[in-house]
Amino acid sequence: MEGSERIEDAVIVGAGPIGLACAISARRRGLDPLVVDAGAICDAIVRYPIGMSFFTTPERLEIGGHPLVCSGKKPTREEALMYYRGVARAEGVRVRPYTLLFEATRVGDGLECRMETRLGPERIRCSRLVLATGYYDHPNMMGVAGEELPHVHHYFDEAHRSSGQRVVVIGGKNSAVEAALELFRAGARVTLVYRRSEFPPSVKYWMAPDIRNRIAAGEIEARFGAEVMGIEQTCVIIRSADGNREELLCDRVYALTGYRPDFDLFRRVGIELDPETCAPAMNPETHETNVPGVYMAGSITTGWDTSDVFIENGRFDGEKIFADVVRGS
Repeated sequence: MEGSERIEDAVIVGAGPIGLACAISARRRGLDPLVVDAGAICDAIVRYPIGMSFFTTPERLEIGGHPLVCSGKKPTREEALMYYRGVARAEGVRVRPYTLLFEATRVGDGLECRMETRLGPERIRCSRLVLATGYYDHPNMMGVAGEELPHVHHYFDEAHRSSGQRVVVIGGKNSAVEAALELFRAGARVTLVYRRSEFPPSVKYWMAPDIRNRIAAGEIEARFGAEVMGIEQTCVIIRSADGNREELLCDRVYALTGYRPDFDLFRRVGIELDPETCAPAMNPETHETNVPGVYMAGSITTGWDTSDVFIENGRFDGEKIFADVVRGS
């Protein structure tokens, strides 16, 4: 790959809350890390539904000791975006959005990172590479025809867009349940399709009775134990629990089937992944992987099982990653 080459103390990949927290940990130890992201600052939160409120309280989302002030008991998407970009500015964190890490290799006693930017390829050398990429950029695709059609969405935006329309929501976990409820209350005719026979226990306690009551009342239709066979311009084709083929007429489709880390990137960097769980080979005390100088932070440290790491606990990973750096050196 051709392009210019730069040298940095450390490169942090991912400008979300955990990546920014890692940068703050590095800066407070005398380093000047460069944070890059394939999208915008906090791109995962950008993709959250417009006006969404977090499930957790503001103090558990704070980084760098900066208070998160919000108008209600829990911050909204918009308040979180304002907060995190404000913290990055206050801490002097250098962030380069829309810069994609393609691969990284060991070169001598350092690392060479190959980036793709708006202006073309670029190479950056560093002694320490921190991956804090999260998992929200990569939807779990169903592998069926039609899931790339323009009316099929893998992220829920806002219910208002679907008012008066027939909408199929695919999935049965929190994101799908919340979307189905909001769509129904915005005036959409909603059918929820879920491959399992019932909702999982992980559905939030205040949403579980709501969705069950709406289905029981016939206000939201549901197809449990159903498999999506394909998507066409006007319908979603499923195989129902009894094996019959059914066409669900629709104007919009929300395929909210979950998300996964970018395992292909990790493999290109040389990180060993468990063949079953895809958990990385990583020292839990330092977060350094089997590749010297390459560290991982946040939800990607657990492989497929991303349900136990959130902003609330992942925001402290930078303190482990940069613990060996002498302050002010």
